[in-house]
Amino acid sequence: MGLEADLREFFGDGDKRVILVGVGNPLRGDDGVGVQIIERLQEMNPANVLLLNTETVPEAFTGKVIEYKPTHVLLLDAAQFKGYPGETRLIDSEKIGGQVVSTHSLPLTIFINYIEKTLDVKVLLLGIQPRTIEFYSKMTREVSETGERVAQLLYRILTE
Repeated sequence: MGLEADLREFFGDGDKRVILVGVGNPLRGDDGVGVQIIERLQEMNPANVLLLNTETVPEAFTGKVIEYKPTHVLLLDAAQFKGYPGETRLIDSEKIGGQVVSTHSLPLTIFINYIEKTLDVKVLLLGIQPRTIEFYSKMTREVSETGERVAQLLYRILTE
C-alpha cells in the first residue's frame, strides 16, 4: 500500500480526535520537516485536529496530548531508515527502536510509549528520510517537497 492508503487505514472512518505532532530542529536542514508540515497545516487550519509544533521536545507536550484525549496520534519527523531523501514511511512504535535513528535528546519511543499506555491510543510515526541534518544547513528540495505533499495529503484525509 502507498502512504495515502496506509494513512486512511490508520485514521479509519467515523469520529476521531486527531493530534499531529511535528518533531524536529529547523536549524538542522531536513530535520525540520516535521515542523514544516505542522506550520503548513496551521495555515490550512483543519477542523477537529490539534496541531502541535514540538520541535525537539515532544515530551514537553504530553500534558496537552493527554488533555485533548485523542483517538489518533501521528508524529511527523525526519527518520533515518536508509531510504532515498524525501521517502516516507509509516513506522509502528515497536519498530522505532532499532531501525530509526532520531536526532532528538529523548528518544521518541519514550514519548510514544507514555502516550500509548496513558491513553490506550495507537501512535504512529510518519518518518521522512533526510538527506542532511547538519546544523545551519537548508532543507533540501526533495524533503521540502515531500513535506508539502504530506501536509496536503493529511489535510485532504482529515477534512473529508
